[in-house]
Amino acid sequence: MIRKERYLAAAILAAAIAAAVVSTARAGSSETDNAKSEVKIDNFSFAPGELTVAKGTTVLWVNRDDIPHTVVSDDKTTFKSKPLDTDDSFSYTFSKEGTYTYFCSIHPKMTAKVVVK
Repeated sequence: MIRKERYLAAAILAAAIAAAVVSTARAGSSETDNAKSEVKIDNFSFAPGELTVAKGTTVLWVNRDDIPHTVVSDDKTTFKSKPLDTDDSFSYTFSKEGTYTYFCSIHPKMTAKVVVK
């Protein structure tokens, strides 16, 4: 009987450790996803030029350039920032899957996209 109890206790402990490892891995994953949800505007470009995020992610654009820029979806209605001066930011939460291309309305050759899965 004691042998079965020890085996059961070891199995329960192993399951608890496995659950903790999975939980920690998921937490690390979401922290990584959050870190990737920022787009830097600098030197007349959006970086990264293509960002892939999960549905429900909020993307933050930060202007690190010394001149104003905007962030405007190609359809001009999904999202549109005011002109962003140096260190200003704009954010948008992507609630639907799809590919969202955008540009700077002040400098239309500046383009990029967000892919939401």
